[in-house]
Amino acid sequence: MIEAILLSTTRVMTFRSRQALTAASGFFFASGDRLFLVTNRHVLCDEASQHQPDRIEIDLHHDPDNLTRCMVLSIMLHKGGKAVWRQAQDAGGAVDVAVIELDRSRFSPSTLYKCFTPAHLQRDLQDVEVGQSVLVVGFPLGFHDTLHHLPVVRQAIIASSFGLRFQGQGYFLTDARTHRGTSGAPVVMRRAPGTAQEGALPWTLLGIHASRMDMGNRDARVDELLGLNCAWYADVLLTLTA
Repeated sequence: MIEAILLSTTRVMTFRSRQALTAASGFFFASGDRLFLVTNRHVLCDEASQHQPDRIEIDLHHDPDNLTRCMVLSIMLHKGGKAVWRQAQDAGGAVDVAVIELDRSRFSPSTLYKCFTPAHLQRDLQDVEVGQSVLVVGFPLGFHDTLHHLPVVRQAIIASSFGLRFQGQGYFLTDARTHRGTSGAPVVMRRAPGTAQEGALPWTLLGIHASRMDMGNRDARVDELLGLNCAWYADVLLTLTA
């Protein structure tokens, strides 16, 4: 039996025409009868690094009895000269999260996936304590189970006060070993057995992993990386998918 959390996340490959550019992570989020792909905004466009793909590809399982069978869905990133993704901004500035609405008619009737919903979001920030154990589900350096097309999971802990936006920004910190390719991965906390809305996907969606956190004045010769990461609060999805 496959764990539902592994079916919530998909590899995101970016392209410029036919040229492969980067590999990242993304996950499915449903709002009502609408389905969205969630990832980082910098995966879809990053002006600072001149990363400007024109399409992405995601993997979809289309045979519930054989996970080795997978189809690739190609999504153009612009239509009529406009970006197809939605992005957000808050009082702290730009939020590094983007969503793309998916056309379910392009899915096979047998497509196997799991999606988060607004019911999976954490309502009371004070209920998540610093040091809380969480998982980051994604594709570090593009690494994954290439036979079954499934992500891998890294253990993490909440490294800053979850009830306070870190330095006034729309993210909190996690302590975990992460790599390129993890951008856009969901950061989740296991729900206690028997709790309300445990359901088929018994996880609380806390955030969207974006990047490693470092200090600008760190002496690279003698000081190691902090090993901390930024994760944007997942409740921004309520606005982006409204």
